[in-house]
Amino acid sequence: MAEAGWSAEARGRVLPHLARLSLEESFAAAEQRRGWSAVASADWLMQPAASFVTLRAADVLRGCVGSVEAARTLAEDVWENARAAAFRDTRFPPLASRELSRVAIEVSVLSPLEPLGRLSPRDAGRVLRPGLDGVVLQYASHRGLFLPQVWEQLPTADRFLAELVRKAGLPAGFWDASVELWRFRVERWEEEAGGSLPS
Repeated sequence: MAEAGWSAEARGRVLPHLARLSLEESFAAAEQRRGWSAVASADWLMQPAASFVTLRAADVLRGCVGSVEAARTLAEDVWENARAAAFRDTRFPPLASRELSRVAIEVSVLSPLEPLGRLSPRDAGRVLRPGLDGVVLQYASHRGLFLPQVWEQLPTADRFLAELVRKAGLPAGFWDASVELWRFRVERWEEEAGGSLPS
């Protein structure tokens, strides 16, 4: 994803800034809204990519929504996922305009999914790399995803997978031979003070 003139540090300022612009514009009057294409022009932002946008208030989760697969440009994906995290994460009430200045933004860009197939919990625990791997779990119509950051709260594979099963809407302790797993890694960036663009 890196391109000449756009270091990881610079991209790390651009992506959270883009997410914040999306939220600011969502509260603006209709005639003041420009859309992501008016502020995103770098070639790397126009490449297909999957992202997650995480919102925190006082270090407490306030919303997290993202894409599993690259179906739109990175710029559009971050722009839309920022709004989804703010207004459509069903675990939280919609973000109010007065909260915006107190919300910190983190953007994670996902690598392509790597299929792990159908593993037992024990075998999955041997394969997964704590702190590095994000995981997608699917069983029939049930699907759950944890970003690699979740290892910070669930540091063992047993706990990580058990909570992922619950997140997928399955009963505690559930496992079946047809459960499928994928893993991925992320590049993640937290918003700098002021969310300024690089010079």
